Amino acid sequence: MTRDFTVFAASPSDGDVVGEIHVESWKAAYAGFFEPEFFAEALRRRRHKWHDVIAASENTVLLAALDGRPLAFSYLGPSPVRQGSAELFGFYGHPDGWGSGIAKVLMAASLNKAREGGFQHVHLWTLRDTVQSRRFYTKCGFTESGTTRAYDLGDGNPLQQVEYELMLS
Repeated sequence: MTRDFTVFAASPSDGDVVGEIHVESWKAAYAGFFEPEFFAEALRRRRHKWHDVIAASENTVLLAALDGRPLAFSYLGPSPVRQGSAELFGFYGHPDGWGSGIAKVLMAASLNKAREGGFQHVHLWTLRDTVQSRRFYTKCGFTESGTTRAYDLGDGNPLQQVEYELMLS
């Protein structure tokens, strides 16, 4: 069976779809990291923020679809802490797309977008304890930079993040 992948820039009207992907990805990957009350509010915020983020941002949100159904998104732009580098601020896939190859297609498109923007380096942060995402970034050619940080996602309990980086050719 041939799979039809497409990648396109999200518009503000895609906010609901991006929010749905974000929420479903968080449910599958992050539920065990947070207290239920905080997690429910975090999901609500993520579901409803994307119309405004896409409309107001100079950064890029890319959506990847499989057979016409958007199942993954990336959010990237200039790094606020590494001058001349791109940062992948978010990379999320709906669990319905896990294992389909859609994430690999989206990552390739995201890295191409960074190259088109004139960047030669890209970095990202991911939670230390999300083995699946760390394995994926490594498969995509990213390496750990050696930098970690404690990052508070809003509940007052910072989680450890690991930075990954990639030189673009």
